[in-house]
Amino acid sequence: MNLNQKKSAFIALGQFLSQFSLDNSARKEGVLHNDLFFDKFIDLIELSQSHNGWFTPEQVHYAINSWAEALTEENLNEWLSAYDLSNVQPKTVGLILAGNIPLVGFHDFLSVLITGHKVLVKTSSNDQKLLPFLADYLIAVASEMADNIEFVEGKLENFDAVIATGSNNTARYFEYYFKDVPSIIRKNRNSVAVLDGKESKEDLVALGEDIFRYFGLGCRNVSKLFVPKGYDFKQFFEAIYEYGDIIHYEKYANNYDYNKAVFLMSLFPLLDNEFLTLKEDSSYASPISSVFYEYYDDLETVKSKLLEDSEKIQCIVSNNLINRSISFGKSQKPKLCDYADNVDTISFLSKI
Repeated sequence: MNLNQKKSAFIALGQFLSQFSLDNSARKEGVLHNDLFFDKFIDLIELSQSHNGWFTPEQVHYAINSWAEALTEENLNEWLSAYDLSNVQPKTVGLILAGNIPLVGFHDFLSVLITGHKVLVKTSSNDQKLLPFLADYLIAVASEMADNIEFVEGKLENFDAVIATGSNNTARYFEYYFKDVPSIIRKNRNSVAVLDGKESKEDLVALGEDIFRYFGLGCRNVSKLFVPKGYDFKQFFEAIYEYGDIIHYEKYANNYDYNKAVFLMSLFPLLDNEFLTLKEDSSYASPISSVFYEYYDDLETVKSKLLEDSEKIQCIVSNNLINRSISFGKSQKPKLCDYADNVDTISFLSKI
């Protein structure tokens, strides 16, 4: 398959995904293979929560809609225009995927196939159904892709390069095990927001999206706030009040109760609105249902700290207070060129 044929297959997938929404999934005229896949995908979405309790219909639909918006001809052309893929020598690339949020490994899957390689996928036990289904749809659209897509359940073998995502502990194992092949090894990262107290209510409501989307399980979720000394959190709590229904989800509520109890038993001072706790802490990785915060005297200090800790940070949210930061509410809407850990996956795959 040439590049245009591969792009066309993913564009068709984007059109297929665009039919599904939380409130009203409806067939669109002209979408390929709806007779085979439409009803099955609705069933899979409904069953996703039984496979992973965090994969509620709302969260799965959000992930699906994000990819539907990304997989357009315009977006794919803009993304790939920066690369020369004409001399890529096809290889087999192993993917070890995370499963913290729905379809979290799809960008790697897309990148391997679009650059002309074969993908060998080991899914997470927490997300085993969605990606294979989308792979089946791609193969129905372009049967030639069948030779370039393989899912494995056991040990990953017979690959020329690997992209592996895991915790800091598993990353050490990955680095040793894959030391003899080209690799991208991803570790734990967190996202932060930098506030100066001038944010509007709309900004802070949007920040709530960055915090609560996917229940805070993603590396692009804001888990840490930098605020100026003397910052009044009243406006912040008022703005995020509209996310309060999250406490009615049992798994989140259990985490809220547990983590709050641990903090209180440790005599940590907390700010609490009955569905989110705020704890002053220099760390970045806060537990589910909690966000850490840290006071600053001047922005230059924050900029220096974030630069020093760049390998711990996935993205930064602010009102242009920090260079290359993301607008409030956009952390879970990355563009195709927004690479995990700021490692250019396409560049890596074009040179192996």
